[in-house]
Amino acid sequence: MAAFFRIFVAFIAFVYVASGVRAQGPSLLFDPATHEVLAQDRAGEPWYPASLSKLMTAYIVFHKLKAGTMKLDKDLRVSELAASMPPSKIGMKAGQTVSTDFALQSLLVYSANDMAYVLAEGASVSSPLFVREMNAAAQKLGMSATHFVNPNGLYEPRQISTARDIGLLISALLSEFPDRAHYFAQPYVAVGKRKLANRNSLIRQMKDADGLKTGFVCNSGFNLAASATRNGRKLVSIVLGASSGKARADLAMAMLNGGFAAKPQAVFVKLDTIPNQVQGSIVPADLTASTCKSKAPVAQVNARELKGWGISFGQYETAQKADMALRGRLLDRVATDVGGMPGIIEMPAQKTYSALLWNLDQGTSLAMCASFRAKNAYCDVMAPEVFAQIAALTPELKPTAQPSAQGSEDAQPKPPKKKKKKKK
Repeated sequence: MAAFFRIFVAFIAFVYVASGVRAQGPSLLFDPATHEVLAQDRAGEPWYPASLSKLMTAYIVFHKLKAGTMKLDKDLRVSELAASMPPSKIGMKAGQTVSTDFALQSLLVYSANDMAYVLAEGASVSSPLFVREMNAAAQKLGMSATHFVNPNGLYEPRQISTARDIGLLISALLSEFPDRAHYFAQPYVAVGKRKLANRNSLIRQMKDADGLKTGFVCNSGFNLAASATRNGRKLVSIVLGASSGKARADLAMAMLNGGFAAKPQAVFVKLDTIPNQVQGSIVPADLTASTCKSKAPVAQVNARELKGWGISFGQYETAQKADMALRGRLLDRVATDVGGMPGIIEMPAQKTYSALLWNLDQGTSLAMCASFRAKNAYCDVMAPEVFAQIAALTPELKPTAQPSAQGSEDAQPKPPKKKKKKKK
């Protein structure tokens, strides 16, 4: 088995090189019915899941449909918060209503960020309550390195998972809700006269492909969890951190084809035996600099946004160092569930960058800093008056370039234009 595993991984690596595509992040190929792992590379390493988070949003909604507390034909209201979400989105106005069925189609086919909040609020009254259900379900499924902060996967440094954990979620989705599998393979979602194509291009590229979900934010790169069924056997490949939408589809297809060509093993590594990295021991890679070259590697926050009480994790000579420190501190168990807004502020007249968490109450700020100091980690409580002083001394930030969509292929770099050959 070990020899086969090494040979298969070598084969996949050869395919990557030959096809000219690559993934900077982890990858995993497995059989969701048996949990047989055919190949994996760093599958227990933390990564930003981006819109793969919507698989858990769907899982919670599927459970509520099964229990009868939600209905497919029930109208759900679009809130101000849902309507404010950035693309990918359907773009319904606040106050309008959509059916649960339409919201699910939009979520899983078009990766609509606004519909994730429509479903979350329709299922659990508020998105924070829904996120609690997401984390409880993750714990129950054994997703020990996964934490959710929002239902759509838009970047938040505390929203993390691993390929191994995503594999466990997919296995549960496919085994518990086979009657919902059509959502993942649906070619498009109809919005009036428009037909919005499935973000997963693999279902058009590979005849056996039948799901599941794409994911993209600048920090994560291009993610894809893809399934295909051949001769009655279903396999799933997970690719994290690919360089483009096409690259993730090509990588997933190479892995799936290799898996179908391999013979099933009598003894195999099981999905849940892959060890996860201890949460907080590794800070996930940030691919912003390579994936979204027009965007600043670290998005600085306007100091005028600082509100409430907060804490500082220190000042650093570069925004990148401050960002690394912030992302690492926020993965500590003390910080994952406290809420607040994280960000990097350029300190006025000091040419340093501060890693901050704000919009907290006084008690939470004091308790958090006490916990961090007990671990010999720098932490300083920031009162609202201090934030006001920083804001008064800090000039307005200039607008920075943003990717055109979070969760789609729209933001991938355009290929260089071919030079026209001169006629002789």
